[in-house]
Amino acid sequence: MILYPAIDLLGGKVVRLRQGEYDDSTVYGDDPVSVAQSFVNQGASWVHMVDLDAARSAEPVNRGIIAKVASALAGHALVQVGGGVRTVDDAQALADAGVSRVVMGSAAVTDPSLVQQVSQRVAVAVGLDHRNGIAATHGWTESSGQSVVDLLPLFPTAAAFVITDISRDGMLTGPDIEGLARSAELTTVPVIASGGVGTLAHLQALSQVGALNGVIVGKAIYEGKFSVAEAVQVLS
Repeated sequence: MILYPAIDLLGGKVVRLRQGEYDDSTVYGDDPVSVAQSFVNQGASWVHMVDLDAARSAEPVNRGIIAKVASALAGHALVQVGGGVRTVDDAQALADAGVSRVVMGSAAVTDPSLVQQVSQRVAVAVGLDHRNGIAATHGWTESSGQSVVDLLPLFPTAAAFVITDISRDGMLTGPDIEGLARSAELTTVPVIASGGVGTLAHLQALSQVGALNGVIVGKAIYEGKFSVAEAVQVLS
């Protein structure tokens, strides 16, 4: 099972939001490249990045930083990036910056055919962020009215699904094991868990869900609940 340690970028700094709220953020560093390198030095094979500025305003102000991270990790680890990936051009720009996989959320849910177009340029993970199983869009501010389960079959070219339980994001209270297991069983596309991991026991529980491909972890690492090295060991 793959660990995706997370780097969320806001104004060039490494931050974490609680439940996606921009006015409830904590800054953990101002050197994303060194943070990413530390993750890889501890055994991470992927780094998951989110451009929070692009997600909110569509302005890719952090793209230069993302390119620096991808360059620094080249040959050592792969980079997956989400946040504000709304068009083929957005995805192509990230691919040109060295990103191995882009994450499309709102744009994918609104127009599933877009994922097929982007998949011809770069691998796409479809981000399905939900409240009580219903997918949310536009920075988690709107409900799509569609369930995650109903959306899964609409993306045959997706390289992965990133499924986030919004209510658990940044809360460290544990992942939605049951919901994730159900989703993973309903698709042949790899499913990556996101949201709620706060302990190594949570990772151990996720690792027992055979159909899951990976897990994104952010706040627990920054808060010192466990190290990337410890997480990699548990998941392996």
